[in-house]
Amino acid sequence: MSLQPRTTTPEEDGEEKGRAVVFALEPHPLQPSLATLLCADSGDFTTRQFPDGESYLRIATPVAGRPCIVVADLSHPNAKYLPLIFMLETLRELGASTVGLVAPYLSYMRQDRRFIQGEAVTSRIFAADISRHIDWLVTVDPHLHRYHSLDEIYRVPSHVVQGAPALADWLKNKQNLVLVGPDAESEQWVSGIAERSGHPFVIGSKVRRGDRDVQVTLPSMDAFRTHTAMIIDDVISSGQTILQCIRALRDQGVDRIACAAVHGIFADGVDEDLMAAGLESLVTTNTVVHQSNAVDISPLLVEPIVTCLLAEQHS
Repeated sequence: MSLQPRTTTPEEDGEEKGRAVVFALEPHPLQPSLATLLCADSGDFTTRQFPDGESYLRIATPVAGRPCIVVADLSHPNAKYLPLIFMLETLRELGASTVGLVAPYLSYMRQDRRFIQGEAVTSRIFAADISRHIDWLVTVDPHLHRYHSLDEIYRVPSHVVQGAPALADWLKNKQNLVLVGPDAESEQWVSGIAERSGHPFVIGSKVRRGDRDVQVTLPSMDAFRTHTAMIIDDVISSGQTILQCIRALRDQGVDRIACAAVHGIFADGVDEDLMAAGLESLVTTNTVVHQSNAVDISPLLVEPIVTCLLAEQHS
């Protein structure tokens, strides 16, 4: 982030007027990629904390009359929530024509009902509040459970990008793989990746007794002894499902094991545990910044972002 606003000539100001600006709440590889792909500017701002922990924010890039896009990976969201609201609202106050949110990972989707009397349905509360500050939302593979669509909780136009095609295209050039889905939930998703990438697949079954108490059972792997088993998942959070899948593969004598996922949260440093358990490689898309990022999701984000920008222009 630059500490000083960019100075421009009147002619350049005229050219800037109306051109989109892409900000990133925190440094994120999607910001420069999207700015390039959208022929937009990268937004600069200054932020710091006062001694008492309150946030300071100053937008350095001129935004009046311009559509603004904020990229915010909302993993570990509590520390990011207020800074995000401050940024979104400041852009509005400074005259941005529209403010859209690109949340490559969207948090607070887990608690989608009141399982026990008195529980907060945080997914609805979070969605309702974020919706007040944005004009549209683009995200990647939100973990929908009982919701059929984000429209059930978000009050602004939303577009969901599927990460599976990016993983499938990355897998196309890999040889001698068998894709492994850890549970029945993953079957439709993994089978689609397998069809697109041209690899065989197997699906396991999973029993979850708690956040960190998981048992995975796999079908016979006898036909794939010479293959590398590539475990596929949408999100790795606690990592327990992947760890149990690795153990189930090893129990069947499978020695070459790798893993690819869309979102890598890796709570409590579980990525190190996964590698120690015997993974040859661990790959994620760049929705959440991590050293495992090897698949760029930005090309898939362009079309829905442009759709949102054009819709706002004509509204």
